[in-house]
Amino acid sequence: MAKIDLQLDPPYREDLAGILSFSSFEEAENTILSLEKLCRKYQSASDKKGVEYCRKIASLGRRRAELISRNKKVDAHKRLQKKEIAAWFKIWLETPAIFGDWLAMRKNTEEFQKLLELEQIGGKKAGDLYVTRKENP
Repeated sequence: MAKIDLQLDPPYREDLAGILSFSSFEEAENTILSLEKLCRKYQSASDKKGVEYCRKIASLGRRRAELISRNKKVDAHKRLQKKEIAAWFKIWLETPAIFGDWLAMRKNTEEFQKLLELEQIGGKKAGDLYVTRKENP
């Protein structure tokens, strides 16, 4: 679980502390769905600060996932996973209303199924996926 680098005001701390987690696709999805639920709660209460905290946490998740995806010291399969997760955060930040539908479609793609397989087997085929991606621009 990633540590949040934000100072959360007390009313938000209970809801948001520890929410950012993306060590797997499942954790990333749960994080984004939790942020979405809280964001809607804050929006319905006209709580702009709560909405902004949700967006800041998602933005932090995106930045961290992007950094990991570019770190050559990290295994190739983890870099691919984090690149995908960074894209999830980006989609949610830019178009939260369609995120759920988009993710459902994305999870049905062959490319995502390969990424999921890599996550489940620990990345033994990461090189194969990279070659496949390079061959299919």
